Formats: sequence, structure tokens, C-alpha cells
Amino acid sequence: MTVEVNGIAHIQMTVNTIDKALPFWEKLCHFLEMKTLIKNETTLYCIGSRTGILIREAPEDKKHVAFDQDTAGLHHLCFRARSNDDVDRIFAFVESELDARIIHGPEDGSRFAPGYYSILFEDPDGIRIEVNYVPGKGHFGDKGRLSADGPGPSDKYGEEGL
Repeated sequence: MTVEVNGIAHIQMTVNTIDKALPFWEKLCHFLEMKTLIKNETTLYCIGSRTGILIREAPEDKKHVAFDQDTAGLHHLCFRARSNDDVDRIFAFVESELDARIIHGPEDGSRFAPGYYSILFEDPDGIRIEVNYVPGKGHFGDKGRLSADGPGPSDKYGEEGL
């Protein structure tokens, strides 16, 4: 017997530059219609939009370690938008309101899933944030890999897609 979960309740990240990260994440979360539940000198926790983002400052003795998405741990997180237009609106906000390093603006990523459309940027500590939209049921839909007539799981994954 299996259990289908109802998404991810929250993601907690540790940052080195709380003075830059806290306003960055609070502005982003508020734009994504989340509300601040906890906020102090070392912690921010925003909830809403069926998720939660918790940011906390690294202990002083561990701040010398920089984020590296190629080591064990979080590679990036991805918010799921409801439309391509929402991805575009979020990108306009990120570009104009946040001090974010833009990895790529809105682009077609159909090599990953039918109709995949996304943006990718970094927070002040280099944590990568993606926002994507995939129409319909994505890989479970008619043209998806995991549909009844689809080719099934891929044995390839990388910048070239699946």
C-alpha cells in the first residue's frame, strides 16, 4: 500500500548573509502571496500558497562555508506557477525588485517536460531558485513520459533534458 503526499509543507535553508537574505526572501515570499509567520534577527518563516519557506542564519562558526550546489544537499528549489504569464510576472518582479543573480530569464524547457517554461535565479548566498510552469498533467499527461502511451522513465538527465 502506498500514500500520496500533499506536496512539500516547508523548506528550511541556512544562509550566511542574513542581513541580505532576510529582506530578499521576505520580499519574494510576499510577492508569492505568503505571509510572515516568524521574523527576528536570525530567522524568517513565511507561509502560504500551499508551502512554507524558512530561512535561518548559520551559526558564526559555520559561516565560512559557502553554498555549493554541487555538494551534498539542496541543488535548487522550484516554485510551480499556474501559467506562463505568472512566470513572466515573477521574473519581472525578481529583475526589478530583488538583488538576484539571474541565471536565465523566461525560456522554453520542453526538453524536460511537455510545455515546460521557467526562470532561474540566485539569492544573496547563491541558493538557486527556479519558477516553472508545466501545462496540464506534465509527464502524466497525454504527451508525457509517464502517460499510458509514454516511453516511461528516462535513463538520461542533464542540460540536454531527458
